Amino acid sequence: MPRAQSNPVATPTRRKLATAQELADYCGVPLATVYQWSHRGGGPRLIKVGRHLRARWEDVERWLDEQTVKAA
Repeated sequence: MPRAQSNPVATPTRRKLATAQELADYCGVPLATVYQWSHRGGGPRLIKVGRHLRARWEDVERWLDEQTVKAA
C-alpha cells in the first residue's frame, strides 16, 4: 500500500522568535530592562522556552504600536 502523503493545512510562515538580546537591541533598551519586563510585567508578551526568554515579533510590533503617544 502506498504511503499516504500528509497534506498540511496552509499556515502562515513563522518568523524565528526574538531573543532577549534581540528584543533589547530592537527596542533600544538595556538587556536588564527586558528581564525586568519579564519579572515585573510590562513590555511585550514574553515566552519562556526552557530557561530562555523569547518573544514573537508580532507581539513586539503590537506592543510598540500600543505605546505610541500623540503629540500634544
